[in-house]
Amino acid sequence: MAEAVSVGDAPLTPAEPGTSVLEVRHLGRSLSLGSERLEILRDINFVIERGEFVTLMGPSGSGKSTLLGCITGLDSPTSGQVLLNGVDISRMRESQLAGIRNRGVGMVFQAFNLIPTLTARENVEIPLYAGNWRGSPAARADELLGLVGLTSRAEHRPTQLSGGEQQRVAIARALATQPPLLVADEPTGNLATTQGKEIMELLWSLRERLDTTFVIATHDPNVSGYATRMLQLADGALVGDHPGPRAVSS
Repeated sequence: MAEAVSVGDAPLTPAEPGTSVLEVRHLGRSLSLGSERLEILRDINFVIERGEFVTLMGPSGSGKSTLLGCITGLDSPTSGQVLLNGVDISRMRESQLAGIRNRGVGMVFQAFNLIPTLTARENVEIPLYAGNWRGSPAARADELLGLVGLTSRAEHRPTQLSGGEQQRVAIARALATQPPLLVADEPTGNLATTQGKEIMELLWSLRERLDTTFVIATHDPNVSGYATRMLQLADGALVGDHPGPRAVSS
């Protein structure tokens, strides 16, 4: 089992089989607009178990990105709780949330968010230095680049990589500290159809090889084809929770 993450007095450890990696309880998020309040998320409830491959779908404005922000500690809920491996992160200080984002949850974005002046290897190394990785950051980065099929591209900078290759580097970086949960926001949104399919095949293979849990927000129906479970948002509410196409074989 991977090493526990210290979060104040509460350790964050990878969930055992059959336990919940993520639990969202009565989650709400609202903003003040003058004398009115805009409800972005309304009483969201769900539980995700270890090893699930979950897609979060809904039209623009449905609250998907805000929900991902609350799950990763980038946004604060107005009400309710987010429990990551049984630890409530919804009221943590920013210094604690930084530790969660480094070791408890990996993040992949539509725009890749790589540092353009660094090589692929150096981009993957960044979270290892922030998290005081005990081994060699370079060796760990090379291991992960090999896992995503980019061993020969380790010394290349983002501008020397295709969009699909940049997203592979971003995935390797998100997995660097062995987080129990990986969250992706439109990971195929900036990619051609063929590249998007390759990325989804890669994520699916990583789920099986690393026993990692995935939550992927997407507009792309092709992405939902990989889901073991599908969550549907509309107008800030959870309106659907169904088995995905790969539920039987998961």
